[in-house]
Amino acid sequence: MLFTTEFLAKLFTNNRGAVEDQLPIQEISTDSRKKSTKSLFIPLTGETFDGHQFIEDAFYNGAVATLWEKDKQLPSFLPTDFPIFFVEDTLEALQQLAHHYRQKVNPVVIGITGSNGKTTTKDLVGTVLQTNFKTHRTNGNYNNQIGLPLTILSMPTDTEVLVLEMGMDHFGEIERLSTLSCPNYAVITNIGESHIEYLGSREGIAQAKSEILAGLQENGLLLIDGDERLLKGLHTYPYVSTVGFSEENDFNISYVEMTADQTLFELDHENYQLNMLGNHNVKNATFAVVIAKKLGVPLGKIKDALVHLELTGMRFEITKGQNNVTIINDAYNASPTSMKASIDIVKQMKGYQSKVLVLGDMYELGSSSKVLHRSVAEAISEKIDVVYTVGSDSEEITKAIRESSVHTSAKHFDNKQTLIEELQAYLSEDVLIMLKASRGMKLESLLDHIT
Repeated sequence: MLFTTEFLAKLFTNNRGAVEDQLPIQEISTDSRKKSTKSLFIPLTGETFDGHQFIEDAFYNGAVATLWEKDKQLPSFLPTDFPIFFVEDTLEALQQLAHHYRQKVNPVVIGITGSNGKTTTKDLVGTVLQTNFKTHRTNGNYNNQIGLPLTILSMPTDTEVLVLEMGMDHFGEIERLSTLSCPNYAVITNIGESHIEYLGSREGIAQAKSEILAGLQENGLLLIDGDERLLKGLHTYPYVSTVGFSEENDFNISYVEMTADQTLFELDHENYQLNMLGNHNVKNATFAVVIAKKLGVPLGKIKDALVHLELTGMRFEITKGQNNVTIINDAYNASPTSMKASIDIVKQMKGYQSKVLVLGDMYELGSSSKVLHRSVAEAISEKIDVVYTVGSDSEEITKAIRESSVHTSAKHFDNKQTLIEELQAYLSEDVLIMLKASRGMKLESLLDHIT
């Protein structure tokens, strides 16, 4: 049980039905089509839909109470004792309810934002902390104005640590997520180019990410990428710690070595093994190590957790395909920063005769899209044998490679089918293929034809 209708009645005083009967609410539902058990149905509205129209489906699928925008007409079939809580706006009410439930359960809250790496960092923090605490974390990409409050409202009442990923497209969104979740620890992983279409510049992105301070609790700790110049202004914040490769950072990564399937690194004279590849993932892991130490997790548990990670799918997943070809599925999302970081990892991987990159479009880059796509070519060297691009603006990567002095074969495709045919020549045991693009490209669909 999350709470009772009596708890709801104290928050939403305009109500009707048997609200004082302390009817237990076991889950929150926003989808009337799904079966639920003693759920509170919250009908959300948008430009093309209105959840209020589906209250009957929700009722017969297990809803025992509902939030209801007061100007919407109530259907006559509802029993008179069915608890209804009238609100001005159901999305705002959802967020208000999540805020109060967070206070009721009162876990240690870790809020994580950043242009790249926030999901990986969320997974790292969650995996390390769950060795010592009852931990709940964001599922998938439930990190926006709807997803984050639903994540809060899905945590069990005995949760000790809540790890929340905070995403955004526009100014003000991180501020809202932070104030409703009130983090004890806040993390800004980095500043890249994602959503530059809406925020204007990397400086604007840094400003938007810094909104996570809005809800940070008094004496809370802010952890930031200390190597990022656009976050220098936060170094004077009273409770800030910096993480990175520069010796000036509070937590200094001094050594990194990659093997075939893991990364070894040294942090403040302690050695760690990480079952992920890349300098950027070492930095993400360091955020997890710092928070775990602050919360008193034994060092042995921290080290063991980093070797046995539980990660959200399609993030540098290494699999085998046809003829035992090695495939890296990194198609969950992409920005110029993350794409170049992934390419750098591929360049360092040993044991392959050929390395092939399949790169797709990166979205939400606005008027800078073509220039930012071209910038990816800066990461290409002779250590990469072939680059295939597919989509629209990704053609700029191919053009930039051809215009450079790098002797890497580059070819652009307008569609995936012709690309699939071209890839057939590289399906062999001594070849490494990496897939990387924005989520909307659905580049992982290539796996159906090469695995």
